[in-house]
Amino acid sequence: MIVRNVFRSLYLSSISNSRSMASVIKLNVNDTDTKAAVSKAVSSLQAGNVIAVPTDTIYGVAALAQDISAVKKLYAVKGRNGHNPIAICVSNVQDLFRWSHVTVTQDLLNDLLPGAVTLVFRRKPELNPEFNPFTDLIGIRIPNYPFVQQIAAAAGSPVALTSANISAAKSTLCVEEFENLWPHLDLVFDGGIIGDSEEARLGSTVINLSVPGQFTIIRPGSVYQKTVDILKNKYGLKEVR
Repeated sequence: MIVRNVFRSLYLSSISNSRSMASVIKLNVNDTDTKAAVSKAVSSLQAGNVIAVPTDTIYGVAALAQDISAVKKLYAVKGRNGHNPIAICVSNVQDLFRWSHVTVTQDLLNDLLPGAVTLVFRRKPELNPEFNPFTDLIGIRIPNYPFVQQIAAAAGSPVALTSANISAAKSTLCVEEFENLWPHLDLVFDGGIIGDSEEARLGSTVINLSVPGQFTIIRPGSVYQKTVDILKNKYGLKEVR
């Protein structure tokens, strides 16, 4: 833990010394025309930066998963390494088949996505081998948040997405709650307050679906019961604890 924190401090110091504080961009959640904001986000990601975005659950920090340098920055911002996996965000259900070995029907995927779930499957070799290098699994999200979906669609690459906080710290529901990360980010997209209770901080429900016919709940998250009901009652999957 001490070594990891020292590495994080040194790496973030080098990033901070080379750039200024993040630019904060206010999103109008009632405005369907987010093209300008999406363009700025994608340009920043493609330049190898880490940005912060609102999602359907909590605020997240994001980088392009296929960019080795950007992945290292993201790990440093989070204060974690490849032993603690990060999910990817994609724009549509078909993308799951591109990056993972899907074991369930498309109907099941359509019942859960977009939504506050992270589905875990075995990863395909096309995914950056230096991203989550110590596991053959990958968690995939399609947040029910059009702005994030549009970024994923325009980026042309899976977007690594994880909560906007230091690892093991409380997840965040407004941009002010992660101001300590701003010096290490390029852009912060402010979508306002996402939730109004501690339950809102639970994040997505994470389900391992890598073994056909069964599922394991890795993290209960915010839609646990709804998800379990769909998997068990509608599709007859067996829960393995």
